[in-house]
Amino acid sequence: MKLMVLAVGRPRDRHMSAIIDDYETRARRYFRFEAVEVSTATRVGDSPTATRIAEGQSLAKRIPKNLETWALTRDGNPTSSRDFAEALANKATYGQPGVAFLIGGAFGLDDELVRSCSRTLSLSSMTLPHELARLVLAEQIYRAGTILRGEPYHKGGAA
Repeated sequence: MKLMVLAVGRPRDRHMSAIIDDYETRARRYFRFEAVEVSTATRVGDSPTATRIAEGQSLAKRIPKNLETWALTRDGNPTSSRDFAEALANKATYGQPGVAFLIGGAFGLDDELVRSCSRTLSLSSMTLPHELARLVLAEQIYRAGTILRGEPYHKGGAA
C-alpha cells in the first residue's frame, strides 16, 4: 500500500528537516511512502483565503487519482495510534491503493479541498505549525508500521 504526504512548503529549520527525513525514511520500511512538497503561495497583499485556495490548487494537482485523500486539520477526527494503524491496515486488507495525507501551509487547507477528502484527521486540537504536523504524521506512520508488525516501538498499549 502506498502512503503519500503532500505538504505545503518545506521545513525551514535544518534540524526539523533532518528529524522529518529520519521518520519518513523509517516509514519506508513498512509502506511504499512518498513525501511531496508544493510551494507556499503567500504573496504580499494576498488574503489568507486566497493563499489557501492557491495552495489547495497546487496540492490537488499532485494527488494521484487512485489514492484516497485524508486532510489534516485541527477540526478533523481525533484518533489513537492503534486506531490509525488499524485504519491503514484495513485499507491494505481490502486492496485499497493507499492514502494521500494533505498538510496545508501557514493558513491551513482550503475548505473546498478539505470537503473533497474522504476523511479528516486531527493530530491535536491545538494548532500546530505545518512543519511540526508533518513530523508528527511521519512519526505516526512509522509507529503504525511497528504496531502492525508487532514490533516493540509502540509502548502505548491500546492507545
